[in-house]
Amino acid sequence: MKLRHIALKNILRRKAKSGFVLAGLVVGVATVVGIITYVEAMTADINHKLEKYGANILVVPHTDQLSLSYGGLSLGGVSFDMRELSEASVARIHEIKNNRNLAAVGPVALGAVEIGGQRVLLAGVDFKVAPVLKPWWQVDGRLPGVGEVMLGHDAARILQLSVGDPVEVAGRPLAVSGVLAATGSQDDQILFTTLGQAQTVLGKEGQVSMVEVAALCEACPIEEMTRQISGVLPGARVMGIQQVVKGRMETLHQFQRFSYGISAVMLFIGGLVVLVTLMGNVRERTEEIGIFRAIGFRQRHVMAVVFMEAGLVSAVAGVLGFVLGVGGAWLGLWLRGAGHRPAVGMAPELFCGAVLIAVVVGLCASAYPARMAARMDPNQALRAL
Repeated sequence: MKLRHIALKNILRRKAKSGFVLAGLVVGVATVVGIITYVEAMTADINHKLEKYGANILVVPHTDQLSLSYGGLSLGGVSFDMRELSEASVARIHEIKNNRNLAAVGPVALGAVEIGGQRVLLAGVDFKVAPVLKPWWQVDGRLPGVGEVMLGHDAARILQLSVGDPVEVAGRPLAVSGVLAATGSQDDQILFTTLGQAQTVLGKEGQVSMVEVAALCEACPIEEMTRQISGVLPGARVMGIQQVVKGRMETLHQFQRFSYGISAVMLFIGGLVVLVTLMGNVRERTEEIGIFRAIGFRQRHVMAVVFMEAGLVSAVAGVLGFVLGVGGAWLGLWLRGAGHRPAVGMAPELFCGAVLIAVVVGLCASAYPARMAARMDPNQALRAL
């Protein structure tokens, strides 16, 4: 009979003890797998939602400006040597090293126009990328095309215009294609039209006033991307909106720290369960171990039997813990999502990691009981018969 056969028969003979070890490790591994799976799914969801914040890098022409503000009251400013950006130079943003992190690049042409005795800011934007840069926009009507404009909420109210009304902008007859729902931002007071049409109306053909950039950055290399954009646009000022990025990273780090802490505690508890159970098991098997030693089993053979028992139970616990952990995470995300099916996958790396962690914890926890069994005096063990 080989050592592995002895270990397997001991497991089957002492089902209650083996089941207790199995349960302790399953709970620990399932908690670890469940937390990691839940955190990864939540991280993906947070990344997806935070990317809806829109532009997080702003490119503006370099100016020498003296700000006239005091006590929170802005009186405008005095600018010297203000230059527009050319569309040709803006296209170089797509050539930066981290161009794969670019979700959208939206040039904007800005200028003041007069409508019905009111001076209004006209913005020409690329509406193909507007859903990425302005995901909070809700339009009554539709986005403008050639010969059309879209009004901000306050602009439509002050100018007394609605969808379908004609409006004359700089002597050009246009139609109102839509009205933007209130956003609580400066967008409420602006007229929007296509980039080319705004450039024609404002006399800025081939020029843009600013560029909004939305970066897909799970790793968030915003500072590096800002530096790269500055390199291809030396005549522009590139600013990263760090609040969104820092908030994202802090949220993710909080989730990760929480998951690692809870995982370590649960694995420690599972290891203690294995240790206590195996120590009791060794004490109950004093006579059996004494017989093994008497018939020629060496210390390493006794230790090998204990390690094999712990390893087999731990491997099974790793598999069961992985299944229960992923299932628990799926259930938690399903309940949190009000019935929507969450995107939780059976990652092979996580499966292998769960089995490996269970086996390592089981073997480490069984080291002392195995040593205690191996050092048992066979003469004393046989006297107990």
